[in-house]
Amino acid sequence: MEIRRLAGIILLILSAFTGTIAFRLATPAIAFYTRDILKASMLSVSIVSMSFVLARAFSSVFGGLMLERGKRLVYIGAIAMMGNALAVQLYPLTSTWVQVAGIKLLNGFLNGLSWPMAQFVIAVATPKEIRARVTAIYFFFGSIASLLGNYVYAYTIDLGLGGQMWISSAFFILTGLIMVASYILLYERITPKRKKTPDGERPSLDPKRVLIIASLMAVIVAFTSGEITYVYVSEALGMEKATTATLIGWAGFLAAMLSYFASWLADVRSERRMVLLTSIMAAVSPLLAAIKTAPTVFLGIFLALFAFQSFRPISRKVLASYHRSSLAIGGVNGVQNLSTFLGGMLFGFAYSLGELHGVVTLNLALLAFTPVSVALLWQGVKLKGGGK
Repeated sequence: MEIRRLAGIILLILSAFTGTIAFRLATPAIAFYTRDILKASMLSVSIVSMSFVLARAFSSVFGGLMLERGKRLVYIGAIAMMGNALAVQLYPLTSTWVQVAGIKLLNGFLNGLSWPMAQFVIAVATPKEIRARVTAIYFFFGSIASLLGNYVYAYTIDLGLGGQMWISSAFFILTGLIMVASYILLYERITPKRKKTPDGERPSLDPKRVLIIASLMAVIVAFTSGEITYVYVSEALGMEKATTATLIGWAGFLAAMLSYFASWLADVRSERRMVLLTSIMAAVSPLLAAIKTAPTVFLGIFLALFAFQSFRPISRKVLASYHRSSLAIGGVNGVQNLSTFLGGMLFGFAYSLGELHGVVTLNLALLAFTPVSVALLWQGVKLKGGGK
């Protein structure tokens, strides 16, 4: 690859690192602030967490449609990222969980504009033969930052929510500036919409089936998403907040590191087989996490994160070949976020069901995902590819 193209891709990967640090530092801080300081119920924490993904779902699709009207609008994504710096400053001013949820909606809208655009640009700017692996590296750097962000939270607890949000704001501004520089370098390669021609580039898997699998997988792995994860693990296993954040960060890091190999196999072997494998792992993850022991809870979280981290670059590679690629990638982000919202709300409502005690103690809220797990397995088996 020429220097300009390579530099732009590297900057986008760097933006995944800095932006995720900003987001991941804020997530546990807001989670424990809402639960412990504002005394919110688990359902209220779920609403706070899922309000973010609900807003992100709709703005992801809106961003894809907007980008089709002119590639110059890609810079709006970078501006939206910097807007998060102002939004997070509002959290220390809240006195009710409803106010926190309102700010989360704003954060979700801004993130829905920024991240799908970045994912679209890195997918279309990368050569097809290495697209899944480069996109996996992009998400991997985000996961490294997720681990570090949890450590930053653990080591800055004494600063309080206000101090932590200033750190988060600084990283959000830096991320937006990096995105601007990257888009300038890659501007000539940004093609949101192409003419559909018989000899044009085509997706190797059925895009509609990919969207269905993305939706079902996102419903299931919702228990690893946002504030609800930290609260569940801390309360289920009786762990300290800092320890909880650190261990969840390590689970995400290891999952992302191993997901690169799944992306490599998708590039050089079979995309369909890797989608089937990730579907199986996602399907069994809530069943394992329902067993209230540290090994099974973290194994369940790890499998869910590994499946999701592996599936994301494969799905972006497939959809980048679609003639309306910006809308397709914005759409899969929207579908996944809406499904995560539904899964998170299911978990929040079912949390009051309590536990089933026997040889092992089972969390009934996680067992409620069983029908979705069965549906995901069925869709994974039915998936057919037109290429590899």
